[in-house]
Amino acid sequence: MAKTPPNHGKGWSEQDVRQLKDLAKQNTPTRVMGLKLGRTEDAVRQKAAENGVSLKPTNQSPYNRRKK
Repeated sequence: MAKTPPNHGKGWSEQDVRQLKDLAKQNTPTRVMGLKLGRTEDAVRQKAAENGVSLKPTNQSPYNRRKK
């Protein structure tokens, strides 16, 4: 069974949300965000959705378009 994250069951502080937004701007993978925040990957995704934070990488072209 997986180990429980340190912040499991605890509420999110404003500082946690700010750190989530900063990590999202840096294109950090959600798994790594979870490790840094002491949360599960699902908790990170849910909180990002609640706060309107996009977790999609900003350095990729939409619709698989490649420059020629």
